[in-house]
Amino acid sequence: KHMVVILFTLKNLPIGEVAKILQLADSTIYDRLVRLGIPTLRSKKVRFNNVRLDIVIPRRYSSDLAEFIGIMLGDGHLTPMQVSVTLGNKEKSYVDYVSTLIKKIFHAKPKCIKSKKGHFIVYIGSTKIVRWLCDMGLVYNKVKYQVDIPRWIFRRSVFMKSALRGLYDTDGSVYRLKIGMQISFCNHSRPLIESVRRILLDLGFSPSKISGFNLYLTRFNDRVRFYNEIGFRNKKHIDKYLDFQGVSHSGNCSAL
Repeated sequence: KHMVVILFTLKNLPIGEVAKILQLADSTIYDRLVRLGIPTLRSKKVRFNNVRLDIVIPRRYSSDLAEFIGIMLGDGHLTPMQVSVTLGNKEKSYVDYVSTLIKKIFHAKPKCIKSKKGHFIVYIGSTKIVRWLCDMGLVYNKVKYQVDIPRWIFRRSVFMKSALRGLYDTDGSVYRLKIGMQISFCNHSRPLIESVRRILLDLGFSPSKISGFNLYLTRFNDRVRFYNEIGFRNKKHIDKYLDFQGVSHSGNCSAL
């Protein structure tokens, strides 16, 4: 533990280099830092108080940014020093997609580690990005503070569609019913799930009423429109949708 602290905080080495020196997995180093509380102590990590020259904050809103915000509102997490997205152990292709999206938006390559529980964690250390996202309305504890979708996303339909894609790729599901299927969305922030429903209505869909923390698209036309116009980038949703439709597929998100 002492060597982890020395290498990470005093020597300013990234997790990957600390892991190589100590001949441990990246996830082991990450878990030890979390247990020690180091990721949330800015004063213990001098590097994070400095401005990273490789980070570029977008000057304008975009569809890519809207999708990333949707991902963050779903499976994302903020600390004072870090932006991260935690994904399942069977979502490797989506991990790659999220990593590419972050690099495209911020011009800096994120890192990825695998936790002891098998989850993939895509992360990028930057107080600059964290402050910018917080100014936009994102928070450290999404449920406690009942986070909502930033207002700028409602300005254009293309932003709304992209945000929906990110939200459904992370907090959405595709279920088979006795007859047909449904596309569901689950989130424990009431303002957020109400905004998702509002967006769906604004785009001409017919979502169910909110039931607990869940929202459903069950009508056949809604499901087809969602797949074709919003789409998924998470392969597990694509596979389920096409399997339930009885469509032969190769894992991409082409229109039916």
